Amino acid sequence: MSETRSRFPRRQAAIVGIGCTEFSRDSGVSTFKLAARAVKAAVKDAGLRVRDIDGLATFGVNDSISPNVLAQALGIESMRYYVDQWLGGSVSLSVLGQASLAVSAGVAECVVCYRALNGRSEIRLSGSSSSRMRPPWDMQFRVSAGYIAPAQEIAMAARAHMLRYGTTSEDLGRIAVLSRHNALDNERAMMRQPMTMEDYLASPWIVEPFRMFDCCLETDGAVAVVVVSAERAKDLPHRPVLIQGAAWGGGVNIVNNGRTDLAESPAKLIADRLYSAAGVGPADIDFAELYDCFTYSVLSQIEGYGFCEPGGVPAMLAKGAFDRARGSLPINTHGGLLSEGYIHGMNHVFEAVQQIRGQAAHRQVARHDVALVTGQLGYVSGYSSGVILAGG
Repeated sequence: MSETRSRFPRRQAAIVGIGCTEFSRDSGVSTFKLAARAVKAAVKDAGLRVRDIDGLATFGVNDSISPNVLAQALGIESMRYYVDQWLGGSVSLSVLGQASLAVSAGVAECVVCYRALNGRSEIRLSGSSSSRMRPPWDMQFRVSAGYIAPAQEIAMAARAHMLRYGTTSEDLGRIAVLSRHNALDNERAMMRQPMTMEDYLASPWIVEPFRMFDCCLETDGAVAVVVVSAERAKDLPHRPVLIQGAAWGGGVNIVNNGRTDLAESPAKLIADRLYSAAGVGPADIDFAELYDCFTYSVLSQIEGYGFCEPGGVPAMLAKGAFDRARGSLPINTHGGLLSEGYIHGMNHVFEAVQQIRGQAAHRQVARHDVALVTGQLGYVSGYSSGVILAGG
């Protein structure tokens, strides 16, 4: 590993505040209001004031609110740093990594990363409201084949994995059932009804091999997190959650780059850089919040981030390795995007912070000092992002 690939400012920035709105099918308010509410809640949680903010960072696909508009409404007089990235869940953790760079370099002192969307009541990523979205450049080639929605894209990779390694529908179902189980005692979760394997197998097909319960929830809501320097974090109310390392990037979209092995995880493109930046390896991770736009995305990332060899996830599932109470690597402890809600992955950060602080109540995992949180391949890019968080 070259030295230039591990110069991330390790443990120099920290998350000190988290905030969220209700997650629902119909918020009844604008995306703007959702963002403002989450940011205010996060700043209050940090023991700071809105006027302390000098940076805002977000991302989205047509359904967000830009930092320059939000800053004026919040009364931020001088914004020294902002990011407004047009991409989906694959960059959800890159904005947090970039905020860490900005704070560590002294470009800004208090950056709030947020994601707000009315993803169920307004612009939906299922394809049903695609006419209201700015299409990615390659949609002109996809649409003639009816290859439009995210489920269609990831289903191809899931099928390739099934053909190569013998992965079954039941294997995907075990991930869905595990996520639902973890959501049952989560007051934020949209789906809190128990689900069995029989329920999963009886759910309608969306696009084979994905059934309804393989797919994340279209959701209205917002999440925000406050990032300051590690030194400043020592004087604030909560246990600092240090940004140990971050990485983002990858390659072109897996459906367009000529690769014949779609079963290979895109997470492999950044995993080594992420671990190098953080100075840890897979064995050091206590729990993981993995971007779960689909069940297969979880399976793919478990492999891609080095927790097992390709094709090894079913055996780990059978042993209960990912179980919240007894597993060696609890995953998606809140129910994830599959059962808590789809806030483009930022709710994974919220949960990880609560776990590291020891504030997750009935969801609390026994080992909770080091967390892997990821963004993963989605609708408009083949890129991934991830952070490793650690208690200060």
